[in-house]
Amino acid sequence: MPPTSIREFSDTAVDPKVRGFLHLPESPTGDGVILSHGAGSNANAPLLVALAETFSANGCSVLRCDLPYRQSKSFGPPGPGDAARDRAGLTNALAALKKMVSGRLFLGGHSYGGRQSSMLCAEQPDLVAALLLLSYPLHPPRKPEQQRTQHLPDLRTPTLFIQGTRDPFATIAEMERALKMIPAKTKLLVVEGAGHDLGFKGKTKRQTLPKEILAELEQLLS
Repeated sequence: MPPTSIREFSDTAVDPKVRGFLHLPESPTGDGVILSHGAGSNANAPLLVALAETFSANGCSVLRCDLPYRQSKSFGPPGPGDAARDRAGLTNALAALKKMVSGRLFLGGHSYGGRQSSMLCAEQPDLVAALLLLSYPLHPPRKPEQQRTQHLPDLRTPTLFIQGTRDPFATIAEMERALKMIPAKTKLLVVEGAGHDLGFKGKTKRQTLPKEILAELEQLLS
């Protein structure tokens, strides 16, 4: 695996500011990826770290970032009024990474981060080349009637969904129905036996999953 440089990154000249960790490959392809975390996590989530390592080893520059709500408090979920500012933070992160790369930009997020990423792309269809949505929170656990699908018919960005078969936020059948609402090209990668953390809770890691995700993304865009 080619060596990668990892360093802390911040851009305090914008509001919301950008804060996270930048993975710079030794042999860059010119492509860049922004990765954001779920509601109870941060940029150091094991899943995001593993994905960043795999993508950067394959030539992508990766910025895994703390969303604005996480920058303002070290723990706990976002508040009801945080979503729009978190989407603005993703926009600023993309702008920062765009200055460093010459190729395609991708936007990826786990759970809440993925939902905000998809809402942002529904608002701005040409923002990125593709979306990477990890454990999309289609509805709150045990509340399937509260569907978070209002923006999906406006989503025109090619999107790869990665969903575990034991995720309480959406069954595979529910995800398949939701994908039919999206006019863009989509693909669903099913992770057998995985819950909402996709097998990356604590020290456990599904070692092959990041490579599978990269391969599926390339196939989606081929």
